[in-house]
Amino acid sequence: MDRRTFVTTGIAAGAALALGRSPLALGAGSADEIRVGVAGIRSRGWSHVMGLNRLEGVRVVALCDVDQGVLENRQRELAEKGTTTDIFRDFRDLIARDDIDVVSIATPNHWHAMQTVWACAAGKDVYVEKPISHNVREGRLMIEAASRHGRIVQSGTQSRSSSAIRDAIRWMHQGNIGKPTLARGLCYKPRQSIGKVDGPRDVPKGIDYDLWVGPAPMKPLGRRQFHYDWHWDFDTGNGDLGNQGIHQMDLCRWALGHERLPDRVVAYGGRFGYDDDGNTPNTLVSVLDYPEAPIIFEVRGLPNSLQAQKDNWGGSMDRYLGMTIGAAIHCEEGTLLIPNYSSARAIDRTGKTIKEWRGAQDHFKNFIDAVRSRDVESLNGTLEGGHLSSALCHLGNISYLRGEMVEPKVAAGRITWPTTAAADIERVVAHLTSNGVDFASTGIVAGKMLEIDAATERFREDAVANEMLFRPGRADYVFPEEA
Repeated sequence: MDRRTFVTTGIAAGAALALGRSPLALGAGSADEIRVGVAGIRSRGWSHVMGLNRLEGVRVVALCDVDQGVLENRQRELAEKGTTTDIFRDFRDLIARDDIDVVSIATPNHWHAMQTVWACAAGKDVYVEKPISHNVREGRLMIEAASRHGRIVQSGTQSRSSSAIRDAIRWMHQGNIGKPTLARGLCYKPRQSIGKVDGPRDVPKGIDYDLWVGPAPMKPLGRRQFHYDWHWDFDTGNGDLGNQGIHQMDLCRWALGHERLPDRVVAYGGRFGYDDDGNTPNTLVSVLDYPEAPIIFEVRGLPNSLQAQKDNWGGSMDRYLGMTIGAAIHCEEGTLLIPNYSSARAIDRTGKTIKEWRGAQDHFKNFIDAVRSRDVESLNGTLEGGHLSSALCHLGNISYLRGEMVEPKVAAGRITWPTTAAADIERVVAHLTSNGVDFASTGIVAGKMLEIDAATERFREDAVANEMLFRPGRADYVFPEEA
């Protein structure tokens, strides 16, 4: 079966049964060696290669990337270390190999879901980077595909393999600092302008652009830097809310125990401080309303002042309770602070440290252990959890995209919940003003308040917003009809 036949007809017909499988993929138990293919190997995917190759009984045997230069360079680097790999530009060719048990996906966000569904249908277990999806509906379809084909799929939310964070949240759940009242996620991460081009750019040599675009709309390249800056284009990325912020969003949801979507969402912000080719906000506050305790997520890409933009952009970010990137779980008698992937600290209402935790385990090893045992429940980063946390990021972005530019005082009048709302808007306006934003000549995007039916994972009474929950894809990259 060639790859085009596989994609267009194989999945719907149960392609995983038609394709040859390794003994491991057939569920025969542990094999002597787990053979892995890694897709998207320029940056984060290279960490996948290194991390998986370090594990006993695991070998990366195939690399996949649309950039021929990256492929050949990475293959050569591994060869110099004594590891032989095959290379593929098209992911469909990689998963057609019947001697590969696992695929690890670190491609751009808009590819994660489709590649995961294809891989599950081809009988492969999957490690997929965060956010696991580019839109809300994709995540649920990934879960259905993994279940249908009996695959092990791990979400790349590696904080879930931190013993420190796990123990700290368990301690908090035992009531040691009272009932949670609010979780605040932080992504204060320096993001400078990506520049502005005056017309379409040539695609760098060696890149298959049609393959790279995949299920996204086909448009001319319209940015200066091809790699990475796709994060700041809603067609392919999800801004920093879905890039860095997904980790801290996951921590907030985990700590509060929310296992569903919220009742409503509203967001406000904009892209301030420069005029460039990005269209995702560099400043965004998303409020996700749960009756038990809401989540407020803050993205800030500008430093703490206009002077800092000139002198020390990266070293001058704002802080909240000492953190630039992290999660603060406010409770009745104190706050749990999670500033990184391997530690946590509880403070009382005066700010005094009560208890600290440190330690983390290997997220890749947890995945491989589950692949060997075939025990989905042993996964730390479950696909369901990855879907919900990714979806919370998507909801904030959708509210923003459904919004309109208004004066800050108008935005404050519209967003009256939770009780911190007015103070939060004041903080954002002060931050932007210190960065030279003149609100006499511009405004802030006040997102639309959207009611959510958590059972169906759809918005109530907003057809336009519901259309933004899913994108079927294009041409050879239409999302599989079975899913």
